[in-house]
Amino acid sequence: MRATHATDAAPGREFAEFMDLCVQCRGCEVACPSSVPFGRLMEGARATLTRETAYQPRWRRLAYAALGHHRLVLAASSAAAVLQRLHLVPRRLGLPPLPLRRQQLRPSGRAGPGGRRQDPDAWLYTGCVMDAWMRPTHAAALRVMQATGAGVSLPGAGADCCGSLHLHAGLRAEAQGLARRVMASMSGDAPVVVDSAGCGAAMKDYGELLGTADARRFSDRVLDVHEWLAARADRLPAARRRPAEPVAVQDPCHLRHVQRVHTHVRTVLAPYADLVELDDDGLCCGAGGAYAGLHPDMADEIRARKVAAIEATGAPVVASANPGCIVHLAGAGLDVRHPLDIIAWALDGR
Repeated sequence: MRATHATDAAPGREFAEFMDLCVQCRGCEVACPSSVPFGRLMEGARATLTRETAYQPRWRRLAYAALGHHRLVLAASSAAAVLQRLHLVPRRLGLPPLPLRRQQLRPSGRAGPGGRRQDPDAWLYTGCVMDAWMRPTHAAALRVMQATGAGVSLPGAGADCCGSLHLHAGLRAEAQGLARRVMASMSGDAPVVVDSAGCGAAMKDYGELLGTADARRFSDRVLDVHEWLAARADRLPAARRRPAEPVAVQDPCHLRHVQRVHTHVRTVLAPYADLVELDDDGLCCGAGGAYAGLHPDMADEIRARKVAAIEATGAPVVASANPGCIVHLAGAGLDVRHPLDIIAWALDGR
């Protein structure tokens, strides 16, 4: 990587293939005694490849660009849902059952004196693909957050995509543009709560991505939803029901290795389910954002080891706090749910 940045020599094909094969789980960072920031080095290397080679072909660039237009993402998802019902979507693509209709999210922003709107207690970031494919999880997160007595608002215009997939792909300028839009969509000082581990990791790094004081202040406001709830655990109601069988907890890499707040999942979920741990030291599941689509053979090989660790627990349900992990593991036939879905069900049965 250093030689690529320090010399005028064009990156070779072998170098590009090696960089592209990394799933960017960043497990090496927590294992490295010198704390080498491998994730940022990888992002820089891929940015160089994107700038100086044909590393990202036009069709990939168009696909990443579409993520910044949420109405287009919703429309494409609905069209794919229709094709699924007609059995015209190949199963090898690994898409989950896509919704034909999406429920309306119900925020609870507070009104100040005279009916004027005041800043919420928290924002809930909804994003792109997760909102299109897993909106019920956002609804569950809203209900659980509101159960603590908090007033929660949704972002304004511009919060279409956090830019994490673009940054992983070396499209740094595109990621910066999306980051500025996300920041503008949630003004004020209220915490920005994220229920997707990958999105939260990217947004916590906006300070480095943009290098501005405003971006650093925004990053300081970003919290994973379990991190936010753990500080308010005493305000959460008691469970009305509990799963009859234990739940295995799978740590998404961007929650465990990047944000390093995975223990909060246990703090928040434990009162509502009997939890069992995996004996795999936080092994990656192989999803890696777009990685499973670009390197399916490698992603499946990594997933097989994760599935073996899950099945060894005997737990019939898996809790995972990242949409990519949920989709990828569900593709192996597992019953995978977001922790907030489990908590919301325990509170209200929905």
